[in-house]
Amino acid sequence: MQNPTHSDRQIRPLYTSEERARRDATPWTLVQGVLAPVQFLVFLISVVLVVRYLQTGQGETAATVSIVLKTALLYTIMITGCIWEKVVFGRYLFAASFFWEDVFSMLVLALHTAYLVALFTGSLSVREQMFLALAAYAAYAINATQFILKLRAARLQSAQQNTQQVTA
Repeated sequence: MQNPTHSDRQIRPLYTSEERARRDATPWTLVQGVLAPVQFLVFLISVVLVVRYLQTGQGETAATVSIVLKTALLYTIMITGCIWEKVVFGRYLFAASFFWEDVFSMLVLALHTAYLVALFTGSLSVREQMFLALAAYAAYAINATQFILKLRAARLQSAQQNTQQVTA
């Protein structure tokens, strides 16, 4: 038996027509669409506050509150995202279409959780906590980029399918 070449393989669409219908019908899609930009805005504000603290030593409370708020939003978007993934793909995490995004999300969650542990146990100095938060934020930025690229791919795929349906 011959191995299929790259051009012979059928690339799995991001969404099957059934998955797309479920995605479009569930209110969890809107929830994700609202939470994602809110989380990103809090992230941007928090980065400024954390960097300000690291540069000046001022604003520790504001920076800390912003990190805790960002982490709470992360947990919220992860829980609602798992529900969304279950509705659309039939599993809470690691559906084929979002496997690598979900894998990297686990790193993001681990880093944010490590920050909370350090905050509540005092196991790191405030300055070290802020650097840990920045590491968590770097991972979040990469993960957010993964999801933005995936959403772009979904739009392009949808447009391509619509074009194919019109020409057929």
